[in-house]
Amino acid sequence: MRDISNTLKDLGATLVAITPQVPEHSRGLIGKHRLTFDLLSDPGNAYAAELGLRFEVAADLREIYGGFGIDLPAFNGDDSWTLPMPARLVVDRGGIVRAADIDPNHTQRPEPEKTIDDVRALG
Repeated sequence: MRDISNTLKDLGATLVAITPQVPEHSRGLIGKHRLTFDLLSDPGNAYAAELGLRFEVAADLREIYGGFGIDLPAFNGDDSWTLPMPARLVVDRGGIVRAADIDPNHTQRPEPEKTIDDVRALG
């Protein structure tokens, strides 16, 4: 998304990302990846839950995360062991979702050009 943020801005769109990470951890991510859009915090994945996009990390995966040094409770600031399902929503000025790409497989993401096309379709 970072690579198309300027194109989206030129089209009059506002790009934001939502993460369960606490702001202290997000700041490092913003700097590391040179993000030029807002990264909002969703404590406890509450908004993701409202959208039906929150899932609990299975116990066996928690051990694997730990083996990689990923301390999800520390990053997210709670002990819920939940994550949001990757999703991309295109919302019009009236707050209506006009396009959605959601896949429980975090490796499956929409092509950036599709996001641009979806924003152009709002036209």
